[in-house]
Order: sequence, then structure tokens, then C-alpha cells
Amino acid sequence: MRKIPIYKHPAAGWPALIASTRKLMDYKSFLRGSLSVLQSNQPNGGFDCPGCAWPDHKSHKTFDVCETGIKVLASETMSVKADAKFFARHSVTELQGWSGYELEHSGRLSEPLRYDAKQDKYLPIAWTQAYKIIAEQLNQLDTPDEALFYTSGRVTNEPAFLYQLFVRCFGTNNLPDCSNMCHEPTSVMLGRQLGVGKATVMLEDFEQAKLILMFGQNPATNHPRMLEMLAHSHKKGCKIISINPMREQGLTAFRNPQKPAHMAAGQSDDMVDSVVQIQIGGDTALLTGMAKWLTKNNKIDTDFIEQHTSGYDELDQWLRQQSWQDVERGSGISKPEIIELAKLVAQSPKTICTWGMGITQHVQGDDNVAMITNLLLMMGMIGIDGAGASPVRGHSNVQGDRTMGVHERPDKKLLDSLERVFARPMPREDGFDVVAGAKAMIKGQIKTFMSMGGNYAAAAPDPSAIQQALTNNQLNVFVGTKLNETMLYPGANNIILPCISRTEKIITAKGEQFATTEDSMCQISRTQGNLKPISDEIKSEVQIIADLATQVLEDTNIPWQAMSQDFDIIRDYVAQTIEGFENFNERIRAADRGFHLYHPARHRIWKTKSGKAQFEVPQYPINYVAMQMMETTESQQSADNSAAGSSSSHKPSEQSIWQLTSVRSHDQFNTMIFGYQDRYRQTERRDVLFMHPDEMSRLGWQKGDQVMVTRHESSDKPRSLGPLVLTEMDIAANAVATYYPECNDLFDLHTHAPDSNIPAYKSLTVILQRVAAQSHERTPAKAESITSADKLVAST
Repeated sequence: MRKIPIYKHPAAGWPALIASTRKLMDYKSFLRGSLSVLQSNQPNGGFDCPGCAWPDHKSHKTFDVCETGIKVLASETMSVKADAKFFARHSVTELQGWSGYELEHSGRLSEPLRYDAKQDKYLPIAWTQAYKIIAEQLNQLDTPDEALFYTSGRVTNEPAFLYQLFVRCFGTNNLPDCSNMCHEPTSVMLGRQLGVGKATVMLEDFEQAKLILMFGQNPATNHPRMLEMLAHSHKKGCKIISINPMREQGLTAFRNPQKPAHMAAGQSDDMVDSVVQIQIGGDTALLTGMAKWLTKNNKIDTDFIEQHTSGYDELDQWLRQQSWQDVERGSGISKPEIIELAKLVAQSPKTICTWGMGITQHVQGDDNVAMITNLLLMMGMIGIDGAGASPVRGHSNVQGDRTMGVHERPDKKLLDSLERVFARPMPREDGFDVVAGAKAMIKGQIKTFMSMGGNYAAAAPDPSAIQQALTNNQLNVFVGTKLNETMLYPGANNIILPCISRTEKIITAKGEQFATTEDSMCQISRTQGNLKPISDEIKSEVQIIADLATQVLEDTNIPWQAMSQDFDIIRDYVAQTIEGFENFNERIRAADRGFHLYHPARHRIWKTKSGKAQFEVPQYPINYVAMQMMETTESQQSADNSAAGSSSSHKPSEQSIWQLTSVRSHDQFNTMIFGYQDRYRQTERRDVLFMHPDEMSRLGWQKGDQVMVTRHESSDKPRSLGPLVLTEMDIAANAVATYYPECNDLFDLHTHAPDSNIPAYKSLTVILQRVAAQSHERTPAKAESITSADKLVAST
């Protein structure tokens, strides 16, 4: 293997502190941001950091925030405003050409705005006038189902509950949210197999685990607070295995900023014992091989299976039908390596499986989650301390939004409760999720789009088509704190409503209010900002929803305005309608860190159709990705042969077939681009294509070459990206990676998992073609020097 340049320092440590400080300065938020950092994740008056959904430890820490969290806080607390003066200087057409980095740094939205087509600019508008336009447009729709109401995981529980109530009172279940694009297979399959689509573990279980299998995760970049617990578990003797096509350097060692002695002495903690570099999309195949060996050698918990599960015989029969050849071909891992991994599982009395979007964002994402759950059930690892399923979600309250009822396929029990409490009929037909909603909008079936946070068009597949569809709408409404790409493709009416951020105080006629969030492990916590809002012209999300409901719903007797002034009233309604929130107000005030929602599966109570935990047989062939690559190769060879036969001047093209995955950098959060530095991958630009240097040598390519990436087949149109600059990474054979969301035009709205409908951002068969060879690398572009002209452009 050729030597790969690697990040030689531990994760976090001094570089993280330095980068965090620089980011506070970059956003001109050093004072406001520093005050927020000290209040982040603190009990009794602190706020829940919006940077991730990793749980807070019950022990108190004076400083309890990570580098990613500080960057998110810097973004929220910046002192620069995107106000009327800003929009007077910049037309919307001009802003469409800005990079994600430039839009992110343009400033905090500080007053309501309406797009003026004649001037091609956003102009200030009074709140009352904005509400009037929105109400008129919504009430002119032929049916409520012509409106789509999107939600981001940044929204806390109280506004989420109010939002879904408003939308359902309006008459539709068109409530897509960011879960549709990240952990939907988790929600669907855990719900089907265990009865609840959430983690079965608590943070304390990591302290007792003897084996942790990490699937498709990069916590050093996406949720760094997890590193502390991994290091702690490892120190106590727990084996930790990372299963990932990429060897992420941030998982090698961890220098904890919470330990001054470590920082001063340059010490660090080890984390991962080994990395299993499967091929992209090979998780189900790997888990199949492990399960085959465990069942054949009777290393499973038969008592648990007989007493608590259903469907094992069907799974066992399916496992026997799978060949080791297909297991190896599908996973990219040899049989002996898979058996060694299975033996670790067999020897472990307490195993946690934890996973991120590297598991879920595949066509076979449902199968991946199903096989992880199957493995845990086979070993009896659900319902005991130190073991279980631990999906790690990104946004701090994406799970809470779902719990509050933001769901396009609502549970009948929820609708019954809402009808009982509010004495209004609730719509019963399933609504649109992200994918179905985007398709409907492109077809012209959606006339109004409203977004509570988020960056819908940039985050979803085929952003260019969604952007065009937005321009055909009668109304687009955006509730948010920052300008983003989705806001820049106006329809007949386009309105931006600025809201108070997580870090800012919400003060009403009833006094200062607090909200709540739910983390990845079902803990409900208080969150209360400590800063003065950036502008007197912005409102809380709860106030905005209450005002809209008052304007739009003419026959309502629901006390919307009373709820906007006193969040306790909202929580009282939640207690009456949402299972597990009984005595909500009392319980949230009774403990510093809130309370844990009851999870039946932790007690081996199964809320499934069969009344037992359910084994599931995968729907796709375990070597699905390998088959896709072979079909693409054969198709391309046929096309080349045909072209050669029709033209004497035809020359073989310098191209090859690969599997591509999207990744996030160390300097971004979802679609928010903080900067251009990816410290652990040692690059300072975003127009890159990561490849193993051995693969470059095999092709005769080298670092710095320019490569076009083309999707061989798409259901609607040709899709290409680039040219991208070839960059080295320790990634599996036949695999390449590039940055999300810039690569999203490669992905269409028709390629998704069958049940969860999640887009396949993590696995796409592509053709690579070198278009320019370079003998030396271009000087890396610095964040400060990059302009809109440097923005990565996707050609379609």
C-alpha cells in the first residue's frame, strides 16, 4: 500500500480550540459567542447546543461543547445582520451565484422580507402585512394538500407541536422533515422490529459495554462529543470496531479539552481498536456473513429468540441461502476477517451497535438497519444494560420533532388524541415526505411551500429541479435565522420571517420562556437562550406559528395566542396528547437534566404487530452494489464498442466505473458551510474527489488531476459533476467520495429505499473520466479568498 498523508494529531485538543476561536472571530461573534459557549448544554437556564443530538452526561461540566458546536454557535450569534441595507446592495439573481460559504456568512436575518420581482430584491415588509399575504394565499388553495410544510431538526419541541397542530387544523399531513433525508430507515425499521423507532440505549450503557460496533459514522467531524464517551469506554476495556469504507483519522486518538492535564502534557486517549474497510454499500453483506457464522456455530441466544422474537426461522432459512462468495463480493471483506468479527460478537456479553447516515442513506438503507437489529436480537442484546441499538442523529431535535407529531405518516393514536383534546377533525390520509413532496412540486401539484428552518432545495436530491419548481409556486414562506439557497428561487409571493435563535432569550408578556428538546437517546431536556435577540424585529417560532394560525384558521377556538405567551400551556397540551409526556411541566422542572422517555424495548416489551421483536429478511441482494457496478461496466463497454465500430477515429476514453459516496467536511454542519478546511482530511477546498493513492497509481492518475464524475444512468436526465480535483484518502477499493451538498445534482428523486424513501446519498455508481492531468497541485484556496466564481458548479 502506498503511504497516505494522514492527520498526525489526536482528534480535538489544541487544534480544535484554536479553530473554534478563529471561527468566533470569523463570524464577528467573539463576545456573544463566548457567552453562549459557557451556557451551552448547561442545566438550570442553559440551552441545548444545536450542533448535534448527542446526550448530555448527567455530571455537570463548566465547559460542555465541542468544536462543531462552537462553530454552530458562532453562526447563530454573529453580530452582522442581513438586513434591508444588505438586500438593497444585492439582487436575488446576484445572490444565486454566491457560494454556500458566502451565504452562510452574509449575516443574521433581522426583519421580515418580501421579494419584489420588479427590483429583483428582498424588501422589508410589516409582520401584519406578511401574515395577511400568507393567509390569503393559503386560503385560496383548491385543497390544503396543495401546500407542503417542511421542518428542520433545529426546531424545538414546543414550536414543533404547535406547527403540526396548525398544519393539521389547516387540513393536511404534508409534513416532511429532515428525518426523511437522514435517519428514516432507522425510524421505519426499528419501529417495525422493536416497536419504537428510537435508540434502546442510554448514555450510561456505553460505560458498561464490552463491544461497540460503529457502522458508517465519523463522530470526530459530525458529533465530536461522542469521542469522550468512546475514549472512556475504551479505557474501561471495551473493544471498539469502526466499520466504514473510509479510515477516518479523527477516530485514531482523542485529546480531551475537558482534561487540562492531558492538554498541557500532550496526552491523548485511544479509541478504535480496528477499522473494517468494507466497500461502499457492503454493510448488509458483512452482517449477513457474521450472522451466518453465528447461527451455524450455535453462538446465538436461543432462549431470548424463543421467548421474545418472531420471524427467526424465515431469517435463518434466508441466511442458509446466501453464499460466502456473495458475502465476500458484496462486502469487500474476506471470509476469515468476517469470522473474526463474528467471534468478537459471540464473546461479548454486552454489545452496542451504533450507526450514522453511512448506514441509512442507501437504496438498501432499510436492509442495513434491519440486519443490525437482527444481529442484536440474535445475541439477546436488546433489553439489558450495556447493550442495544444506538442510532446517532445529527440535528439536536430531529427526534423530538417526530415525537411531537411532525410526521407525514402519522400514527392513528396521535390523530385520535389530537381530535379528543382539540375537538377538531384531523386529516387521515398520509401526506408527502421530502422525496414525494419534491416530486409533487416539480409536477405542479404543490402551490405553496413553507419551511420552518432548513435548506430544503440544497439538502434534497436534484436541487436544480426543486429550485425551478419553487419559482412556479404561488407562495413560498421561510422561517429562519440565516439566508440560504432555497430562499433565492422566489415564486409569485416569497416571504422570509426571521426568528429568534436557540441562543437568544424568548421574553413574552408572561415572562421569560424556555423550550425543550429530545436527544438521540430519548432524554427530554430544557433549553433556554441567554442572549438578547439580534433585532427587535424578530419573533419566536412559537409566536410566528400562533400568529399564522390566528390569521389562517378563521373558525379556530384553540388558544394560539395564550400558548405563544406561556409555553407551559403548550406543554400541558403535549401531556394530554403525546404518550410519555404525562405531567410534562412538573417533570421537566424536577431534575437538572430533564427526564428519559419510557422505551418499552428496554424492558423487553414489544409494541409490534406480533407482540414480539421481529426479525426481518433483507429485500435487496446482498451484493447489490457489486451487481450495479458490473451492469454499468458492461453497459459502458457496449457503448464504447458501438462507438468504436461507428467511427474510425474513435479512441478509448480514459474512464472507469466507481462507487461514489457523499461526505461532510470538518468545517460544515449539514448544508451550513463554515469554511473550507477539512482538518482531518487535510484539504482546504470543496471541489475535490477523494480516492485511495493505490487506485490512482493503478489508473496512472495522480493527486491534482481533474476528473469529471458522471452518473451512468438516471431516470430523467444525464447528470455530471466537475471537474473535481483528485485528492488522496484512505478509502476502500473502487470507492470515491466528494462533498455534500455540492454533489446533490448527481442524485435523483427516484433512487431511494423502498419503505423509508430515503435518498441514496451514500452509494451511487458513477463513471470517472480524467479531463486534465497536472504534474503539481494547485495552491489550496483559502476560505477568505474564495468568491462566487470559485463555487463548484454541477452541469446537468
